[in-house]
Amino acid sequence: MGLAIAVELKLRGLSVTVISRDFEQAAGHAAAGMLAPRAEAIPPGPMLDLCLKSRGLYPEWIDKLQHLSGLDIDYQDCGILAPVFTLPSVHDHWGIWLDKNALQLYQTNLGAEVVGAWWYPEDGQVDNRQLMQALQMAAHNLGVQIQAGITVNSIQQQHRQVTSISTSKGEWQARSYILATGSWAHQLLPLPVHPVKGQMAAVRMPPGETRLQRLLFASPTYLVPRKNGRLIIGATSESAAWGEGNTPSGIQDLLDRAIRLYPPLADWAIEDIWWGFRPGTADEMPILGAGFCDNLILAVGHYRNGILLAPITASLIADLVCQSPTDPLLNSFAWDRFPSPPEL
Repeated sequence: MGLAIAVELKLRGLSVTVISRDFEQAAGHAAAGMLAPRAEAIPPGPMLDLCLKSRGLYPEWIDKLQHLSGLDIDYQDCGILAPVFTLPSVHDHWGIWLDKNALQLYQTNLGAEVVGAWWYPEDGQVDNRQLMQALQMAAHNLGVQIQAGITVNSIQQQHRQVTSISTSKGEWQARSYILATGSWAHQLLPLPVHPVKGQMAAVRMPPGETRLQRLLFASPTYLVPRKNGRLIIGATSESAAWGEGNTPSGIQDLLDRAIRLYPPLADWAIEDIWWGFRPGTADEMPILGAGFCDNLILAVGHYRNGILLAPITASLIADLVCQSPTDPLLNSFAWDRFPSPPEL
């Protein structure tokens, strides 16, 4: 999120510095890259509006990043297939229903318990790791000052202004400050953001007719096939505080659900397992916009939709920094919407 904002600000002519303790800890590296506002059944309201706007920005945003970085990004507006194990009682107006017979013509080898699926043709995916590489390279090529390996210890405030940030390598000052620290936001400010651990795996798809062609999302399980033959399997959702590492029970649960959905993968080689922290909030919506100080802006708490919301977040936050007209939608994501806002 910080890199996306930095690139947008630099394109608008500002001088930008990104300070990061460890880029590799970013949730963007651990994600699956689904762009799934419809498949995830986000209910009507500001969050869905925000997600749909961001999904609409994706094709142009990817083209821009590929041009700026010189790197290819595997972006696919491929649609998402959402298999179900119980026949639905109501119709989803945004999905196309495929019964079991129709589904077999569209995607073979699904689990015997699958009774049908919804097809969401406008959802898609992006290779999140390629995206992160492209963002870093685009920021570098534009002249963004990236300061890695630096820990921010505190944010100094006086008279409703941030005066500086204190770090492991001295104090830094700027005209505007943007907090985009994901699950760690509450370590610097009293924000209601908490870590939600997710464990994931990847297997190598063999060539041939058993190779999965469609992105499958049967909540909470998703199978995301990449063009290079890698299949991403996600994900657990654990309130594990800061419990690090993969666990036997987590990976077993993950693989059991994946095999139930698509049995052929039971015999495919495991390439990798990993874990990360999603930045959760009580209402599962991000915290965006003006912060506690006049020159502080917040961009945290994106939970499961950080990759999807990167382009719209970058645009909205850049509008605030540049004092351009802002989208009224931003008001729905203010930090003080929670019942007990922090007292400073």
